[in-house]
Amino acid sequence: MNRIIKLNSKTVIALYLIIDLICVGAGMGVPIFCILLGFPLGWYIVKRIFISQKHSHLIYNRILKLSLLTSAFTFLQMIVIWGMTVPLLFDPTSDFQNFGHPFILYDPKISFIGWLILMIFISPFLQLLTTVFAAFLTLIKTEKSTNNRAKLSCVDLRE
Repeated sequence: MNRIIKLNSKTVIALYLIIDLICVGAGMGVPIFCILLGFPLGWYIVKRIFISQKHSHLIYNRILKLSLLTSAFTFLQMIVIWGMTVPLLFDPTSDFQNFGHPFILYDPKISFIGWLILMIFISPFLQLLTTVFAAFLTLIKTEKSTNNRAKLSCVDLRE
């Protein structure tokens, strides 16, 4: 496990890009697997940061920055995939009923607009939230285990 955590930064970035592309492809353009990828990604971010530096206020900043970078890549993918359909909104001959998106709202055009907002903006934000959530859960667990080990070593020294 330590071998995975201590990988070169460029290798980690390349692996993430490939895994995120696979997740988008597996969801056929719907980034549900990218959102779920946020959970192991948050764990990995904390483990990697915790090895390089012990607890400080900089850990929180790094977690947020790395989480923002990962969701920014998913955001760019969604712009590439779904951004090409935005001109359909301005085409009066567009058939929104047969486009293949779910009818969230009653009007097909309004449902299409809602679908685009969900895919392009809300999905990467949900990935950001899952990554930060998993990162802070991992951080809490790691800090507790570190504190318990420190307490046990203090008890052993007293005896």
